[in-house]
Amino acid sequence: MDHRLLEIVACPVCKGKLNYNKENQELVCNIDRLAYPVKEGIPVMLEPEARRLTAEEVK
Repeated sequence: MDHRLLEIVACPVCKGKLNYNKENQELVCNIDRLAYPVKEGIPVMLEPEARRLTAEEVK
């Protein structure tokens, strides 16, 4: 994941900062508890495609 992209991309729901989870290939919004998949290097920034984080995953 390009670090320059991380600086400009934001959560589509709350417009907050996203963190990259390299292990799961996801962009994570801790505020909304959503993880957006990164497929073939392209972030899928659609709320219906996002995975809900469990309480243990939220940092």
